[in-house]
Amino acid sequence: MTATPHRQDDGVFDVAVIGGGIVGAAIARELSGCDVSVALLEARDDVGDGTSKANTAILHTGFDAKPGTLESRLVARGYHLLSAYAKATGIPVEHTGAVLVAWNQEELDALPGLKEKAEANGYEHCRLVGADEVYRSLPDLGDGALGGLTVPDESIICTWTTNLALATDAQQRGTTILLRHAVTAVDAGDDLTTLHTAGGEVRARWVVNAAGLGADRIDRLFGHDRFTVTPRRGELFVFDKLARPMVDRIVLPVPSFRGKGVLISPTIYGNVMLGPTAEDLTDRTDTSTSEDGYDFLLTKGERLMPRLLAEEVTAAYAGLRAAIDHPDYLIEATPAQRYLLVGGIRSTGLTAGIAIAEHARTLLEEAGLALRDRGDLPDPPRMPNIGEAATRPYQDAERIAADPAYGTVVCFCERVTEGEIRDACHAPVPARSLEGLRRRTRAMNGRCQGFYCGAAVAALRTQHHTHDGCSSQHKDNR
Repeated sequence: MTATPHRQDDGVFDVAVIGGGIVGAAIARELSGCDVSVALLEARDDVGDGTSKANTAILHTGFDAKPGTLESRLVARGYHLLSAYAKATGIPVEHTGAVLVAWNQEELDALPGLKEKAEANGYEHCRLVGADEVYRSLPDLGDGALGGLTVPDESIICTWTTNLALATDAQQRGTTILLRHAVTAVDAGDDLTTLHTAGGEVRARWVVNAAGLGADRIDRLFGHDRFTVTPRRGELFVFDKLARPMVDRIVLPVPSFRGKGVLISPTIYGNVMLGPTAEDLTDRTDTSTSEDGYDFLLTKGERLMPRLLAEEVTAAYAGLRAAIDHPDYLIEATPAQRYLLVGGIRSTGLTAGIAIAEHARTLLEEAGLALRDRGDLPDPPRMPNIGEAATRPYQDAERIAADPAYGTVVCFCERVTEGEIRDACHAPVPARSLEGLRRRTRAMNGRCQGFYCGAAVAALRTQHHTHDGCSSQHKDNR
């Protein structure tokens, strides 16, 4: 692993970032572009294994954010930053566009106001359309749509690759990634803070709390009582790839006081997704699916697109969103503690992550952290393509000729090759488990859910097990 440049000899990091999701990885990447040493602490055994791995994977324009909020500003900025970063790194993106569909008069009457909200947020490409145009673009919609609002720049993206690219970029810039380092206690001194973790003590001069579902608990360890996280479970159905011709763009509900509702969306992997539900829980680890969620999605799907329900559901999953009792992102610095809270980042954090990192840097500088840009940064990493919009390894004759492992398919549902499994095991931020391989390659993510390929994938994982490989703990080389 690359050593952090300019690290002090006293074993103290300049900045410790807690949380290896998209936001934490983006902040670590931003700060490691400066002349400081950075550690990225993650409670689990892989980056992106929490909230960031299970969302609706939409690259948002921010058209429907509340104007004037920090969230609206950072989502709008983040859309452009992430779009550019995706091009530079190869993160799969498809610019599908979206349509908000009105199913009753109340929703139809709300559309002009949503167009005005979009324009207040600086997005001026929305267009009001009648029912005829809605059905021309989405002929398989259920009966009864009255009109719609188009959002042509809404897109779909691979959330897994986004998180991995940011973490890999941060590491190659010098960030030390410390996995299985759940923070259990904090000792804040005059000059440095000691974080007591499951993986040992980590000392840092500044601390950034981007812990997602655990951000309020970390905040309390610093002596604050600013907010409470409520885990909000969202369950989704994933339909077989044969359903994809029905849905070539995102179908959005008209939001109401009850929330944003259930959407239908194509995925970057060629499937169709229906969901999410929204259920507040107390258990921050409960990502199980439920009978009630199943029934709710079936009822919604029957109304939105009945033909979709005739297709096979290949997976059902749930993610937890970090809902808080605060109407906006909660990003605040406490200069006396050399501490920055980055909390309440909803699902829009996927889009806003890089912009949040910029904002975090500004607040840290204003709080007293000296940050000087480095001139020796490596190029951004080029990520493996696991999306359907570009050539996959099994389709690349030139690549297969150079290395036949890319022509040896292991997972036939998703067309994942032996070469991709090998590469994921030996990547700069390698897969350490079968789930890590799933997020890096799509292996076992298809209609058989690993029933046929699981043993072969596990055997390859064992074959490529090395000290820094599939099942190893990332070495702490401070």
